[in-house]
Amino acid sequence: METYLRARLRWLRVPIRIQTWIAGHRVDALIGDRLVLQIDGATHVGAQRSEDIRHDAELKLMGYHVIRVSYTQVMFEWHVVQDLIMRAIAQGLHRAA
Repeated sequence: METYLRARLRWLRVPIRIQTWIAGHRVDALIGDRLVLQIDGATHVGAQRSEDIRHDAELKLMGYHVIRVSYTQVMFEWHVVQDLIMRAIAQGLHRAA
């Protein structure tokens, strides 16, 4: 997935860090300084989902912006994911305040 994300996001010309640790958990991608992309697979249910929600809240309190999408969206609906990322970047959500 990391290779796929790098290739798909290279054109943004902003720093992208894959599998970075923030607030005690790994995030799938950090775009710029503050935009977090999280990709959920089939295991993100039950207790894992509750932990994801808690971590998202922690990230938001720390000033990060979180976009959470599914593996299926990344693989088969990339245009939707790309649109979300582009809109967030257009709003400057990837920059530190």
